[in-house]
Amino acid sequence: MNGYTFDGGKSDYPPLALMILSSFTNTQASQPGGAAPHFGANNNFAVDQTNLFYGGAIAPNLGAFAQATYDGVGRVLSWDNIDIRYARTANILDAQTVFGVSLNNNPTVQDVWNTTPAWSFPFVASALAPSPTAATMIEQGFAHQVAGLTAYTYWSRLIYLEFGGYGTLSPKTQSMLGVNSATNNVINGIAPYWRLAVQHDWERHSLEAGMFGMSASITPQRMSGFGADHLTDLGIDSQYQFLADPHSFSVQASAIFENQILDASANPALGFASNGHNTLRSYHAKATYYYEQTYGATLGLFRVEGTADAALYANPPGNSPNSTGVIGELDYFPFNHGGPNFWPWLNVKLGVQYICYPEFNGVSGGAAANNNTLYAFAWLVL
Repeated sequence: MNGYTFDGGKSDYPPLALMILSSFTNTQASQPGGAAPHFGANNNFAVDQTNLFYGGAIAPNLGAFAQATYDGVGRVLSWDNIDIRYARTANILDAQTVFGVSLNNNPTVQDVWNTTPAWSFPFVASALAPSPTAATMIEQGFAHQVAGLTAYTYWSRLIYLEFGGYGTLSPKTQSMLGVNSATNNVINGIAPYWRLAVQHDWERHSLEAGMFGMSASITPQRMSGFGADHLTDLGIDSQYQFLADPHSFSVQASAIFENQILDASANPALGFASNGHNTLRSYHAKATYYYEQTYGATLGLFRVEGTADAALYANPPGNSPNSTGVIGELDYFPFNHGGPNFWPWLNVKLGVQYICYPEFNGVSGGAAANNNTLYAFAWLVL
């Protein structure tokens, strides 16, 4: 919240980091034709992504978190999450207050809680496994395709308030930054974004509760001349943390309610949707326990449900967006108390994740279970 300007540690190097994520993916049923171009139908090894990060000050009161990514599955180099901030502090009503502005490219990427979409669990997932079709607009619907400016304040380490707006970058700009823009949805004008959260800390505990949202007029797939769709997302979230040594525990939960007025998509000339009005709901919850910040276990649940739509989802027999997933993950940090002598900042996370689908794109039973995924990964940060 202070604009990435706080320094620390004793390194004389610039605030850069390199991250490499490699993995093995197994799905319960093989995927005919291959899980992705250049990969087999099952049991795939991959270097998922290689990332370069900058995180630190640029000038007094001005700093940035910036990420560039090479996607080893899609074989594309692009910009990733960007958050540039200017922040100041003041004393209001005898309480420390932070004021700031954020220029960023992904709605919720500027949020500091692990309950909103950009930073929610699972923190990594396989790009070589099937995933549910339906997702709300704010859940990565415009990630890296937009530029947004928001203003925020955090009063007395208690109340957080933010408001701003997002607009879609031009196709040429997106192409230069490595983002596929050919069929991306376009925001007409400015899409407002808002966030309210209240957090209370006591001893080693913290509890947050809040709400967030976004509303946008959208031209679907850049097909102009057929009207516009109007989507509004309203989200609520909560987070509890107990951070101590050797035990730490956290719980996060969120719910997002989306209202869709599909005037353009339901236009017969486009035929992207069968209904003129749909709703979609997304629920997420997870609990994590760590021992000595070295051995971790997480159990997560998610559910997406909404109005059946034959054109929008096109997954007979029900044409339903409904999916339910249960995620279990075990993690191990071998160097969390200090890396080897030749590189004391070395950080490695080894993990294994399993996703079980009781329902997947409106079907259940064996057809849903075919998408169950085992994902083992090694996450290296230098």
